[in-house]
Amino acid sequence: MQIQRVEIYQLHWAQLKKYWHPVVVRLVTDTGVSGFGEAGIAYGHGHLAAKAALQDLGKMLLHQDPMQIEHHWQRFYQHTFWAKSGGAIFYSAISALDCALWDLKGKVLGVPVYELLGGQTNAKLRAYASQLQYGWEAQSRLVKTPAEFAQVAKTAVEQGYTAFKLDPLQFEEEQRFVANRYLLSQHQLQAAVERVAAVRETIGPSADLIVECHGKLEPRAAVQFAQQLAPLNIYYYEEPFSSLEQQEFATVAQHTAIPLATGERLTTRWQFKSFLEHQSVGIVQPDLGVCGGISEAVKIAHLASAYGVGVQFHTCGGPIATAATLQVEAAISNFVIHEEHEINLKPDNYQSGRFHYQPVDGYYHVPDRPGIGQALSEQAMEKAKLTVVE
Repeated sequence: MQIQRVEIYQLHWAQLKKYWHPVVVRLVTDTGVSGFGEAGIAYGHGHLAAKAALQDLGKMLLHQDPMQIEHHWQRFYQHTFWAKSGGAIFYSAISALDCALWDLKGKVLGVPVYELLGGQTNAKLRAYASQLQYGWEAQSRLVKTPAEFAQVAKTAVEQGYTAFKLDPLQFEEEQRFVANRYLLSQHQLQAAVERVAAVRETIGPSADLIVECHGKLEPRAAVQFAQQLAPLNIYYYEEPFSSLEQQEFATVAQHTAIPLATGERLTTRWQFKSFLEHQSVGIVQPDLGVCGGISEAVKIAHLASAYGVGVQFHTCGGPIATAATLQVEAAISNFVIHEEHEINLKPDNYQSGRFHYQPVDGYYHVPDRPGIGQALSEQAMEKAKLTVVE
């Protein structure tokens, strides 16, 4: 069996066209069996570069045996030169191809990927409602007042969630994006804390509440904000500042009892290693579509386990990315919680998958279909821009 063709799909949906650009790869063999993977760059900028990287790296898999997954990962790492420098765009392509190989192998053997990773450790995965600042409904909106945050949280509570996440500094009251802040004003602090407090009051004292900042702050402002958040019993404090500032994570960790979390923009176990060695974080958050794929995500999880650190995979993608993440979460011993991003509530997004997986009462049941248990829908493939490498 050999890989005969690499298909790259640039998905397009009218509702989400301004900010959502998933790139999915499909590896097709000469026996007709195929596997899907997704590059983790659907948001922000870079999807066109990821597509180009997939075209380039995909050529390395043509006429190769798809079952030799680690061999192919090492070829990407050792023989492309740039893989040893990291980089989210380059690794999003490696990640997508690696995921597609795992999906393909699972289908050939007739088992879900978690069986290939050692079997199921977690059959039922607790999920949290992520990004409440965009609402919790089919149409995104910007949430700004404490009362609005409380109402959004109430909606998620009614769906059975017991854990929640918001970025209270994402937007000013005027709905302007908050740029990097070296020191937060009292007005900013008060507004942000009131938003978090409104959610805490709504969800109650026994629910878990995560606060993230999307890397917007500088370390001193991160400490300043953490001190204000402390009375609200925060589960963990995600990406308060850029993950490029590795040394500062260790410093900030000494100034707050709230566990720090980061990792969605990091690639490979080597970029996570320093955070773990310096005990900078309580949670690591690799993204399967960025870190190096399923192969590397498992290695990162095992490395974190050796340091007593849990894993919450960053999950902000389409149905292919979500399905692949569930497979890995089912197999690792240090799984903490699954991120159910508000983008998964959008019909344009979830309808791009052949199967519609969603949490029930705040929990995912892991799919047991062969491979990652997901594929692009016929409708999604028909609407997508297709590039073929053969």
